[in-house]
Amino acid sequence: MISAGEFRNGVTFELDGNVFQIVEFQHVKPGKGAAFVRTKLKNVITGGVVEKTFRPTEKMPKAHIERKDYEYLYSDGDLFYFMDQETYEQMPLNGDQLGDSLKFVKENMVVKVLSYKGNVFGVEPPTFVELEVTETEPGFKGDTSTGATKPATLETGATIMVPLFVNQNDFIRVDTRTGEYMERV
Repeated sequence: MISAGEFRNGVTFELDGNVFQIVEFQHVKPGKGAAFVRTKLKNVITGGVVEKTFRPTEKMPKAHIERKDYEYLYSDGDLFYFMDQETYEQMPLNGDQLGDSLKFVKENMVVKVLSYKGNVFGVEPPTFVELEVTETEPGFKGDTSTGATKPATLETGATIMVPLFVNQNDFIRVDTRTGEYMERV
């Protein structure tokens, strides 16, 4: 059990039959009245975000999310195949379970498969990935005055904004949490 007074970012717990992860929290001590904890919670199964307040003494059962390394093998229509790094067993996952989490993942990349009580609900890509730019407009000399950007299509099919000096066939590092360009490699 975890009390609301012990909340920290990333903590997962059960509430009303759902599993939530704390995205943001704030302990509030008003001048009058009792203290409370204001939170922003993400439902780890559906991905929905809700705001909720708790009394600091409220207790909820902790939820343990299992994160296991799997290698992304290939996709076959709407099924995506992953291989367990220890047992070499293959596991197909439906595209509905994954959402946008694979837009920066290419074949043979190691990802973390997330499960709760044996039910797989998502995939967590590595924080930073190196991908090739397959299509982008050429940059023009002198267009660097204000950090301007242009769209670029990556080898996985995802489109992100990159600085003007990035060219086709360049390799870049991308932050998968935000989808932002980090640097050229």
